[in-house]
Amino acid sequence: MEPIIKEGKTSTEVLEEILKENNLTEEEIVYTTKENKGKLFKGSTVTVTVIKKEELYNEAKAFLKEIIEGLGLEVNFEMQKRDEITIIKIFSNRNAILIGKNGQTLKTLELLVKQMLNAKYGVNLRIMLDVENYRKKKERNLEFLAKKMAKEVVKTKTEIHLENMNSYERRIIHNCLTNFKGVKTESEGTEPNRHIVIKPE
Repeated sequence: MEPIIKEGKTSTEVLEEILKENNLTEEEIVYTTKENKGKLFKGSTVTVTVIKKEELYNEAKAFLKEIIEGLGLEVNFEMQKRDEITIIKIFSNRNAILIGKNGQTLKTLELLVKQMLNAKYGVNLRIMLDVENYRKKKERNLEFLAKKMAKEVVKTKTEIHLENMNSYERRIIHNCLTNFKGVKTESEGTEPNRHIVIKPE
């Protein structure tokens, strides 16, 4: 993968030049900027490094393929876009192994991919892995739990603390209860022990 690197006066100017020269849009790339302090009689400049998202996704898939095939499994991938998140759907001959207990193996693979991309390129991509629609099923279960707990809060007028969840799971709960009458939701605690509190309004 060859990043596009260019130096100039401002990050905005340099980025616009790179996009124009390479026929790219801002949605297709990720970029980092580095300020270069000016020397005597010379003003400071910035260096902008641009990487195409498609190339990062391909690298993510190659990384996953190596790990999964190392476990002796066959694997294929499919890409989907949902809101601002890119979902890499994994298909293998042993899906249960890739999901793991309570989705732990899937979460670990996702974390490893994100750490690899960050370590090599200094970027944070919004990537999510899914196997056998496990995430979709998990979403439905979380929405069911949210509504059930919200009804309990409305009935008892007592707040309920849910178990610790990652930011993706908390967002599902928040979105589900945005228009639920009689309750409001707040996130409390610090990662990785952050959780949602459903409170009476």
